[in-house]
Amino acid sequence: MDEARVLERLGRIDTLDRTSAASGELLAELRGLLDEAERLARGRATPERDGEEVVERPARRLLGT
Repeated sequence: MDEARVLERLGRIDTLDRTSAASGELLAELRGLLDEAERLARGRATPERDGEEVVERPARRLLGT
C-alpha cells in the first residue's frame, strides 16, 4: 500500500463526484479510500510521526494545497 494508490482512489472519487455517479458507487470508493488510508497510516505511524499526517498529505496533493 502506498500513497500512489491513495491518490488514484482520490482521483476516482473526484471523477465520480463530478459526473454525479450513483451514490452507492461513490460510497464504495470512499470506504475503500478509508481502508487504504488507514492501512497506510498504520504502516507509517511512529511516535514522532502522526498517522494523520500520512492520510492528509495525499489529499493535500490532490487538492493542490
